[in-house]
Amino acid sequence: RGGTGMEGSGDASRAVADWRLAVWTLCSVLLPVLITAWCSFQRSRRQLLIRDIFRKSKHDWHYTDLFGQPSYCCVCAQHILRGAFCGCCGLRVSERCLKKADQRFLCKEIMMRGAGGAPSSMPHHWIRGNVPLCSCCMVCKQQCGTQPKLCDYRCVWCQYTVHDECMVDCLRTEDCTFGEFKDLIIPPYYLSTINQMRKEKRTNYEKVVPYGRKHWMPVIVLANTRSGNNMGETLLGEFKMLLNPVQVFDLSKIAPAKALQLCTLLPCNAVRVLVCGGDGTVGWVLDAIDEMKIKGQERYIPQVAILPLGTGNDLSNTLGWGAGYAGEVPVEQILRNVMEADGIKLDRWKVQVTNKGYYNLRKPKVFTMNNYFSIGPDALMALNFHAHREKTPSLFSSRIINKAVYFFYGTKDCLVQECKDLNKKVELELDGERIELPNLEGIIVLNIGYWGGGCRLWEGMGDEPYPLARHDDGLLEVVGVHGSFHCAQIQVKLANPVRLGQAHTVRLILKSSKMPMQVDGEPWAQGPCTVTITHKTHALMLYHSGEQTDDDASSLSE
Repeated sequence: RGGTGMEGSGDASRAVADWRLAVWTLCSVLLPVLITAWCSFQRSRRQLLIRDIFRKSKHDWHYTDLFGQPSYCCVCAQHILRGAFCGCCGLRVSERCLKKADQRFLCKEIMMRGAGGAPSSMPHHWIRGNVPLCSCCMVCKQQCGTQPKLCDYRCVWCQYTVHDECMVDCLRTEDCTFGEFKDLIIPPYYLSTINQMRKEKRTNYEKVVPYGRKHWMPVIVLANTRSGNNMGETLLGEFKMLLNPVQVFDLSKIAPAKALQLCTLLPCNAVRVLVCGGDGTVGWVLDAIDEMKIKGQERYIPQVAILPLGTGNDLSNTLGWGAGYAGEVPVEQILRNVMEADGIKLDRWKVQVTNKGYYNLRKPKVFTMNNYFSIGPDALMALNFHAHREKTPSLFSSRIINKAVYFFYGTKDCLVQECKDLNKKVELELDGERIELPNLEGIIVLNIGYWGGGCRLWEGMGDEPYPLARHDDGLLEVVGVHGSFHCAQIQVKLANPVRLGQAHTVRLILKSSKMPMQVDGEPWAQGPCTVTITHKTHALMLYHSGEQTDDDASSLSE
């Protein structure tokens, strides 16, 4: 009996030990899961609170996991690696101080709301800490922001900086001059005056000029955040920091036609528009400007400058703004270039495509051309590229990748030759005179000097005499190419194009089969038709003479 009792107590203790082991095993598994779930819940709750603050705030808050320079919270003055920053006024704050900062600090006011009449000036708007690197004090001319703490002040309008010890009461109440870019900025008090005039039903806005502005040329920035190398988001924030946020528009959220209505509140023939995007974005903006002419707003038509963010950027290259922008030039220098640029005209052309057939009742397709029209291998490359991008748009976020895909399809066409014997399929008329075509695979009609991402097609190798080509003379240049390989030879200056002539009106008849066509990079497959290209209008553009292309540099060295 004693033995049986001992065996029973041993079994009971083993059972208890097994239960304890099971409980501890369960705890060791469940505890990390519960902690992870709790942390995830808290994180999502915190993100919802932050998103709610962002949505309701007058600041343009953005969250970052790592600041690009040493930063300090504007509330608790602690050093922070991540947190929120305002894209308009430049405030930086830690996550836990975000709500306090949102309540305590005012952002840039796009329009002053004061009692009484409309003001004619405004004081500095100082923000403490996180001043730009290498900035100098406006009082003692020494470098600011050198101490590893929250120190010194910056005005969000004129961008002047002041040491803590140099800040005196008179500076806090002194009128802001708006700094270097005063001729480009729309002051908040100007918009207050215009608002007051609209209430009084007065429309003579041209008589209102901000104090101290002899050559006021307010700029409107239109940025396409989906263009080329996806730099639009960064540029939007940088321009909002330097200008009035009301001057900066994201074209993915607002159409150009609506954004350009701001021109009607500004002096006539004074506004400049900076388009940040590719040639397609520029064409979109120029179409919106044409709509302004139809509405009877011709006296408010702005001049257009370009910051090239697209893949080809041939129009930008022609007007001296370069073949592409990747952040190598500071935004301040871009604004200086806009101020110094000269006004010129750009021809715009109407491309009408009329389908053939006895029972064709559809209206002709009508396009507006700024750069070029083509039929043949380059249009085929653009069509294949466009189809590929429509399927997988996420792959085409880099200018280098885009050009690599173009190269792939160009190499493929060299082998397949889908556009051969084009001269047997089309008829070409220049100003009503029929042109005898040699053996060709493609025909390109040019309005500007550059084509195919930086190639001066009309000039070729430059070893043959050819008539001068301009983008404002009302003439089109028409060339032929023997295929994709011939296009590549022309681009590296190893061959000349087949120059077919210059004309005021171009007519092309596609007699049979389906061929790829494109207008300014917008491709499609076209059946038998008649294509007629005639002059439509002029666009007012800005030419920057300081930019030098690779072709220009090589010709100078030669």
